[in-house]
Amino acid sequence: MRALVTGGGGFLGLYIVEQLLAAGHDVRVLCRGRYKALTELPVEVMTGDLRYVPKVEKACSDVDAVFHVAAIPGISGAWKKYYSINTVGAENVIAACHSQGVQRLVYTSSPSVVFDGRDHIDADESLPYPETWLSHYPHSKALGEQAVLAANDDDGLRTVSLRPHLIWGCRDNHLIPRLIRKAKSGRLRRVGDGSNVVSMVNVENAAAAHLQAEKSLRESLTAAGNAYFINEPESVNLWQWIDQLLELAGLPAVQKSISYSGACRVGSVLETAWKWLPLPGEPPMTPFVAAQLAGSHSYSIAAAQRDFGFHPVVSMDVALSKLQEEIRGQDL
Repeated sequence: MRALVTGGGGFLGLYIVEQLLAAGHDVRVLCRGRYKALTELPVEVMTGDLRYVPKVEKACSDVDAVFHVAAIPGISGAWKKYYSINTVGAENVIAACHSQGVQRLVYTSSPSVVFDGRDHIDADESLPYPETWLSHYPHSKALGEQAVLAANDDDGLRTVSLRPHLIWGCRDNHLIPRLIRKAKSGRLRRVGDGSNVVSMVNVENAAAAHLQAEKSLRESLTAAGNAYFINEPESVNLWQWIDQLLELAGLPAVQKSISYSGACRVGSVLETAWKWLPLPGEPPMTPFVAAQLAGSHSYSIAAAQRDFGFHPVVSMDVALSKLQEEIRGQDL
């Protein structure tokens, strides 16, 4: 088939591109910038903005399937930014799929779209969307997901939404480097009592889930119009896992901690400061981040296993070994 990957130069998107190529498919990528990694692959690269309808329509022309991975993440900033890219951008992709006759659309969502501030333990897809939101990112992604699922048409465009949780692995330029830098500077703090459990997914397995879901849409209607959590079968203690990552980098375990309530208070102050002052980057703590770091967030993948045969393609041990080799070879 011929596939389009939006955001194909990003962390997850690039793995999806590589796995599509390995499976023998033709790949086009739509991304905002230029990525060296893409120039080294046999792919067609288009640069453009999801908010520009003609560019999105052109990117979706003459393709069989779209993997809509592109989004703007973050914990602060104006609602208009998140809504215009994550929500309206998704709506533009849907419209282009319809106008260009695309048959299948796989949307990259997030478990945060159903985050209501409470612990989730082995939760499934029956979780409703919350009535209030702690951050613009999950709100905008939830609206995008709802639009994608509503666009499913058994006789035309088939859609599915995947919710990979805590994506990690080699070539990560965000989560793991940030953890290591904070640990080296002495600014890393455990939030809460350290007992919270989370689900996570290696980036290779997250990418594989996208290909497995698309294949299912090609062959049946079972997964069409549904959302699925995507993560490893077993959850882990978050702070033990972070200590394990630090050990891979030759660093000691996290020693200092802050209570959840304390982190929320600090986060509220910082969030306000970043809202009103011309401060660079994002606040190091917000109430949303505090809730994510102190709470439990584990999800069942039974539905994904049942409906489209989701299965990991790399084990945790192998993935950690690869990551250790990469970390030891870099100056993070």
